[in-house]
Amino acid sequence: MIRFGGNQDNKAEDKWRWQLDDFARDHQQQLAALAWGLQQEWGGLNNILGIDLKPKPHFVKCDREAIERLNHNTNKQLQEILGLIDGYKPEEEVLIIAIGEGQIKLLHFQVEPAPSVCFQEAQGDLDALITTLEASLANKFITK
Repeated sequence: MIRFGGNQDNKAEDKWRWQLDDFARDHQQQLAALAWGLQQEWGGLNNILGIDLKPKPHFVKCDREAIERLNHNTNKQLQEILGLIDGYKPEEEVLIIAIGEGQIKLLHFQVEPAPSVCFQEAQGDLDALITTLEASLANKFITK
């Protein structure tokens, strides 16, 4: 089921997905800079940026082989995600796989300026980007 609009009537276990959407919307350019910089460091598209929310939010490298294995083990439920990975254009868009609450969520968006420009504007400091974004993630996902 697809819900449009506010998230007031969502189940508590779905809250993380809405929080992640808000986080991505608020940090688009920083996420674009991070995704671009890590793609350059990793070389090629065999690895996709991921966000693992447990035990505390942190960035991870998701390799294509692991995603394909998970797709196989879940009766091909990730086939659409694999299709998006196949068509991923890091020079134009951001693709991040989020892992939380036994589910996967895909963040996929275009950003202005282009990710490479976002990276240059962030002065190419991946460690600082990771530290800043992980702290913001932790604040967004404080559990009560």
